[in-house]
Amino acid sequence: MSDTPSILDRVAQTIESRKGADPTTSYVAKLFAKGDDAILKKIGEEATETVMAAKDARVSGDASKVLYECADLWFHSLVLLARFDLTPQQVLDELARREGISGIEEKAARKPD
Repeated sequence: MSDTPSILDRVAQTIESRKGADPTTSYVAKLFAKGDDAILKKIGEEATETVMAAKDARVSGDASKVLYECADLWFHSLVLLARFDLTPQQVLDELARREGISGIEEKAARKPD
């Protein structure tokens, strides 16, 4: 394993460094200044745009917009993680924990909300 930070780590570090920046010069700072609802709204928008791009790609055969929208969704997900002081590595660790477990079994093992 390399000691070089992954692109996810580098983007997360950039987001972390911009949390308290000037909202007039940083998009991330602007989202944080607007509060949780702005961050959550962006997640919803990007998720919807990803779904719509996938639907369009089924018809057109061109998945380039799916890639673009997924990148937007991942970016805004990293912003959300930063909001709760979580890291991409923690998400990767959770995925590793679930590896080899049936999705049906994993969901059944969760505590009810």
